[in-house]
Amino acid sequence: MSISNSFLPDELWRRILEIGIKTSGFRYKDLCSISISCRRLHRLSNENSLWSHLLSSDFPSSSSSSSSSSSTTKSSTKTLYRERFERDREKKLAVNRRIVLRKESQIVEHSRKIREIETRLADENHKLKTTVSELSHLRLLRQASVALNVWQPEVIRGRQKEIVGQCVVPVESRIHALEMELRLCKQQILGFEKAHKDEKRRLDTAKEELVSMKYHPLRDYTTVMNGGDKECNIKRKKLKRCHKAILD
Repeated sequence: MSISNSFLPDELWRRILEIGIKTSGFRYKDLCSISISCRRLHRLSNENSLWSHLLSSDFPSSSSSSSSSSSTTKSSTKTLYRERFERDREKKLAVNRRIVLRKESQIVEHSRKIREIETRLADENHKLKTTVSELSHLRLLRQASVALNVWQPEVIRGRQKEIVGQCVVPVESRIHALEMELRLCKQQILGFEKAHKDEKRRLDTAKEELVSMKYHPLRDYTTVMNGGDKECNIKRKKLKRCHKAILD
């Protein structure tokens, strides 16, 4: 603390902190940061009046119960604020865990629907190939039956009679039915492809939302930070070696 600030009385510093909490949006983080600047502000920032304002502004529902319990207990208002803050953080973490689990179940459901659509799409594609193959065969039969009405050598004519004789159903009606089935298969495939695209988009959106949900400000990132610290230490050691090598 500078010499000019040290001459200010405690009442003035206390009033400044109260104004900061009431009007300037001071939070508990700001008050804790001020408390580590010097011993005097550390003593003033721990006063019950300041933390009472924070307790009533941040947790208005519990301010009445905290005031009644503070008269019977010896704990300070800062301790009550910390207890209420920890309790509120646990509730937020529990809510966040439930939201994450719900989103993960949605991702599982989207994945299941995608697999089901892919299975039905594969069946429909197989059915389309079978229909196309049968339709091409029946069209050859129709051409052979038409060719019987035209003069041809006996060898070719006998082969075409053999082909036509193998068909036991009316060719024209069967071709018409297969053409209808082919159009239906194509429509089904287009519908399944659209449904697969929409479901894949929903799955990607749900995964992005899950990533943003898991990045929670109240989550413990000690393992990630430790891993980052290790990488920073490795880089720092490499830079030291390079610096030594340059100096040598």
